[in-house]
Amino acid sequence: MDDRIASRPAPPSRRTGDLTDKDQPLREDVRLLGRMLGDTLREQEGEASFALVEEIRQNSLRFHRDDDPVARRALEDILNTLDADDSVQVVRAYSYFSHLTNIAEDIHHIRRNRAHDIAGSAPRPGTIASSLGKAVQGGMRPKAIRDFLARVHVSPVLTAHPTEVRRQSTMHRDIAIAELIDRRGRGGLTPEELRDIDAKLRRAILGLWQTNLLRRTRLAVIDEINNSLSYYDHTFLRQLPRLYADIEDHLAAIEGDDGGEKVPSFVRMGSWIGGDRDGNPFVTGEVLAGALRAQSRKAIGFYLDELHKLGAEMSLSTAIVSISPALMELAEASGDTSPQRALEPYRRAISYIYARLAATQRALNGASAPRNPAQPREPYADAKAFAADLDIIHASLSQNGSALLTEGRLRRLRRAVDCFGFHLASLDMRQNSNIHEPTIAELFAAADLAIDYTSLDEEERISLLAHELASHRPLRLPFHSYSDETAGELAIFDAARIGQARYGLDAIANAIISNTTSVSDMLELAVLLKEAGIVDADGTSRINIIPLFETIADLRNAEGIMDRLLSIPAYRKLVESRGKLQEVMVGYSDSNKDGGYVTSGWELYKASGRLVSLFGRHGLKLRLFHGRGGSVGRGGGPSYEAILAQPPGAVDGLIRLTEQGEIISSKYTNADVGRRNLAALVAGTLDASWQAKSAPPEHARFRAIMDEISVRAFAAYRALVYETPGFADFFWSATVINEIATLNIGSRPASRKKTRRIEDLRAIPWVFSWAQSRIMLPGWYGFGSAMESWLADHPAGIGELQAMAREWPFFQTLLSNMDMVLAKSDMGIASRYAELVEDADLRRSIFPRIQAEHARSIKQLLEITGHSNLLATNPLLARSIQNRFPYLDPLNHLQVELLRKLRKEPGNEKVLRGLQITINGIAAGLRNSGKPRPAICIARSVDLA
Repeated sequence: MDDRIASRPAPPSRRTGDLTDKDQPLREDVRLLGRMLGDTLREQEGEASFALVEEIRQNSLRFHRDDDPVARRALEDILNTLDADDSVQVVRAYSYFSHLTNIAEDIHHIRRNRAHDIAGSAPRPGTIASSLGKAVQGGMRPKAIRDFLARVHVSPVLTAHPTEVRRQSTMHRDIAIAELIDRRGRGGLTPEELRDIDAKLRRAILGLWQTNLLRRTRLAVIDEINNSLSYYDHTFLRQLPRLYADIEDHLAAIEGDDGGEKVPSFVRMGSWIGGDRDGNPFVTGEVLAGALRAQSRKAIGFYLDELHKLGAEMSLSTAIVSISPALMELAEASGDTSPQRALEPYRRAISYIYARLAATQRALNGASAPRNPAQPREPYADAKAFAADLDIIHASLSQNGSALLTEGRLRRLRRAVDCFGFHLASLDMRQNSNIHEPTIAELFAAADLAIDYTSLDEEERISLLAHELASHRPLRLPFHSYSDETAGELAIFDAARIGQARYGLDAIANAIISNTTSVSDMLELAVLLKEAGIVDADGTSRINIIPLFETIADLRNAEGIMDRLLSIPAYRKLVESRGKLQEVMVGYSDSNKDGGYVTSGWELYKASGRLVSLFGRHGLKLRLFHGRGGSVGRGGGPSYEAILAQPPGAVDGLIRLTEQGEIISSKYTNADVGRRNLAALVAGTLDASWQAKSAPPEHARFRAIMDEISVRAFAAYRALVYETPGFADFFWSATVINEIATLNIGSRPASRKKTRRIEDLRAIPWVFSWAQSRIMLPGWYGFGSAMESWLADHPAGIGELQAMAREWPFFQTLLSNMDMVLAKSDMGIASRYAELVEDADLRRSIFPRIQAEHARSIKQLLEITGHSNLLATNPLLARSIQNRFPYLDPLNHLQVELLRKLRKEPGNEKVLRGLQITINGIAAGLRNSGKPRPAICIARSVDLA
């Protein structure tokens, strides 16, 4: 091997100085976990395997810390000569170390937040306390705050995508290890307690080592549904009610109230898993029904468990306290004649509620309660009836000297029922417009109306569909045999109608059209929903019909499409029936793949701003749905800053955004981290909404400059990705895109069609593959050329760019996210992947262009920010990234070698397994394809033993 490893630049600087004392607990945790992992490796695999891993670690550390050429050569010699068995052991060791380091970082993040809270530090941006404090300081009265909260809607929407590399089995062990590290770090332990925790840690790490990192079979949609539901156990069902309690308590403190008035449940969970059939043929009507059933079973099961615990707590006796007549009525309805509970009406009332809820679980979902009720009772008609009975308990306690008892489990349970109902989360339906069109065409053809829908132009389609939308005559024939494709689509809509009737309208509240390019795309879905009975001919809709604008061209056309659509009376009635609210989804991943990072961000920003103005003219409310991912190339980055960077008026209390694939586990596996992430979404929504009202007008010159830069960035990106002959071949050879498909990490294929064209590739594996090779191309390519070209034409323009970086949140966020991605990219490592391209001429024609653009992008970014190195304003994050490299680079090197071997021996299962584990380990080391948690660092040197 040549000196590729040594040829990397060093952003951020390797010499970051001494770590501060506050990070000492983190260093100790990482060392402890590393030492226990090393002990496990030695015990399970032998001294030789341990010595090999340790030798690689020592050489990698020396090379990264000191640029030691001897260490570099030693590292190369070891890694180049490993056989398949040794490679697997090394990869497993470093992959598990990355997982354990992530756990330690999360716990340290929690620890630092607790330290701030204990010290009484000023509320930090992105917290509820900070947002409410800013509102009060800005002159908002408590009533105005409450009135605003009454119209807020924040919805994180969980989606399944083929980049989730963690298994449930490893996740459960991660949670156990996190809890033990947290307990260990709280202090005050006896020697015996400390030994007990350490013994449990060793057992957990051993169990982790002996558990397959990889799935042996591909996930089915039902597996994805069950995986997503596990986060409700970890976080949402318990932490969302706690978040509301935090909001209410802060408001009560502002108002000077002891109790505080209940705020509306404005955070609503959403999901695509089981309803998103765009490119996923495995999502059927039966699967959608199963998803709704599984979600409901989860929600009601949680309520049943909480009721049982509440009953144990409510031992209040009428010999001591009084109760309300309504509470006594519930108690007597229980049929509980036990003399032990004769004077305990709250327990009897809860027993009655439990019996009704158990009957509801059986009636809705065919499932039994975990404990048999004392007497069979009638099921609840809906969640509101269940909530009304809980309200009776709350009122009786409040009225009879027991108000304090309403503030614990009962408060959280009442809030959970208000948030989750019997449906848990709103399940979105999504399908591509290319599927709706032939479905509609077949319906018209079968109805014998002498209409060839596919031959109509756009205006003819609009006229026909608008007429059909207002027609009371059914288009769908009840006894006709439609094609399998059309029958499948109709079955989905039928399942949605039944689901709404069974679980409530919130169970399925949204239908999304991917690849929306025309008004007729929207009207086609509206007609299909009418045929299913979800939309009525009189103009009433029981669902939001949502366009998804994904490509650069679609984003530019969004305003015109929506303007024309909202001018059609039949469609306008549907919007008015939904509270005069229209949701519009904008896609970050596909627009990035289409036009590059700079142009995607700018076109999303402009489209959002234009839509805000359009809806203002139409007198309607706009709710934007942001299709963001975890990595910067998919619209990722810190959610709080991303929300603040929206154009003025684009939030106004209303926002939905996707939480995609692997980022869900990063954000929501740990309950405390999950609650803080939910709080950040709320805080960002509130701050963006309130600040927009007092924000100065946008600088017209800034927008003009951004237009010019975007044009140049778009040209540079398209020239490489879509106009360079052989680029697709380079991509498929120089990344692990082909091997990702073997990982069994999602139910959908990586490409929409069976081609190697970039146009047909899904955006998520596109970004994931570039991250694995440490190129991170979707997060920066085109920026350097655009800036260099613009400055050449505007020699004095650097001052304007620097002003944009200081004063404009949009530009600040664009630069900040790119700063992080460039810091994590590595052209030295990337060159190793480029060597996998067998066509030398193709390799030499493409990779030097990528290297040159990378260097230009760093140079221009530093010039604009005025910094000497990347991540200069976040040294803790810089250290976190830099100190991961010694443990990450060997995985990259081995991935390249294993790719080379696998392509020579395609059937070698051992090599394939090792390669798959490297994908897992690199994703973990990069903190899920691109976003380590901010303000955290890991130790400079960590022992595996």
